[in-house]
Amino acid sequence: MVIREPISLLAGDPEVATERGGSLLDDAWARLRSNRAAIASVVYVALVALACIFGPALTGHSYDALYQAYVKAPPSLDPYPRADQVAPALESALARARIAVGEVTVEGRTMRVVVTSETKVDPRILRYVDRADLFSNAHLVDTSTDGRTATIEADVERFRFLFGTDAVGRDLLTRTLYAGRISLTIGILATFVALMIGVTYGAASGYFGGRTDMTMMRIVDILYSLPFIFFVILLVVFFGRNFILMFIAVGAVEWLDMARIVRGQTISLKRQEFVQAAEALGVSSTGILRRHIIPNLAGPVVIYMTLMVPRVILLESFLSFLGLGVQEPMTSWGVLISEGARNLEGAWWMLLFPALFLTTTLFALNFIGDGLRDAFDPKDR
Repeated sequence: MVIREPISLLAGDPEVATERGGSLLDDAWARLRSNRAAIASVVYVALVALACIFGPALTGHSYDALYQAYVKAPPSLDPYPRADQVAPALESALARARIAVGEVTVEGRTMRVVVTSETKVDPRILRYVDRADLFSNAHLVDTSTDGRTATIEADVERFRFLFGTDAVGRDLLTRTLYAGRISLTIGILATFVALMIGVTYGAASGYFGGRTDMTMMRIVDILYSLPFIFFVILLVVFFGRNFILMFIAVGAVEWLDMARIVRGQTISLKRQEFVQAAEALGVSSTGILRRHIIPNLAGPVVIYMTLMVPRVILLESFLSFLGLGVQEPMTSWGVLISEGARNLEGAWWMLLFPALFLTTTLFALNFIGDGLRDAFDPKDR
């Protein structure tokens, strides 16, 4: 008689292959990775953020540098100045010197011109050349015996304006990337402010319930009734226009929606067995909120937070468009779009590029939010 040993079902038995179940986060991450639109949007937003952080240092221009010779210069891959711009720029620079300007020749990055005067040529006229945006290191290389004829040489300054320039001669590429810093920072910081206030307020209201919940929600209803623009105008009147004010104003209003969402989720969670078990063990209300309620709100909160960032950016752009947001010399996508709308007839690029950055970033953030919603949705598992 052969006695067979029973098959061991212990996890420690090396002969038995056990399959580990994935956690909810692992399952959500796997679902998110399968969403190509969401992953592509994450990559795009990351590239835009990196470009806005490091791009202004690589363009060769400062966001507030003025080039008076290149006001509303069209976007171009070729460097400025063009061949037909050198002579007019030099004549304009030497207009106050009261001298006759001969033919201008350009060889590489060196400009040469012969000038004549009724009196002796004053070397101080070189200052007019150096003050122009197109030239630098001007000097006399040849002077006639009587001093009335001289040859001026200068280096031609080459600039690239891939996105063109604005109405006062500032590089639009640098300003668009710099504006992205402001818009994205305001979006993230305002969302963080709304997250901190809304989650704390909504979780407390939903957990304690009763009169406390009713009182706290009536306060939310009162704040809902206040016009958002009126609230921002009051803040501007009392505290002035500054960068910090923007995300405080936006975040102080956007937390209302977050509080309502968190309150509804908290009411559902506080009826669960693990919360009732914690109450039976004598865990304090603060401990239950911190260790059981708020951690289980991570899914809905992350989804709404992702969807709130584009909404906050759009609000900031709207306020800047109205003149209540970021002020010069700082800029944001909303400010640039406002300037581009005013100069649309003669400089279409001033509106196109900032609007393109804003709309594509908003679309990408919304795709990310939709992907997170689908990944955390328990009905789709």
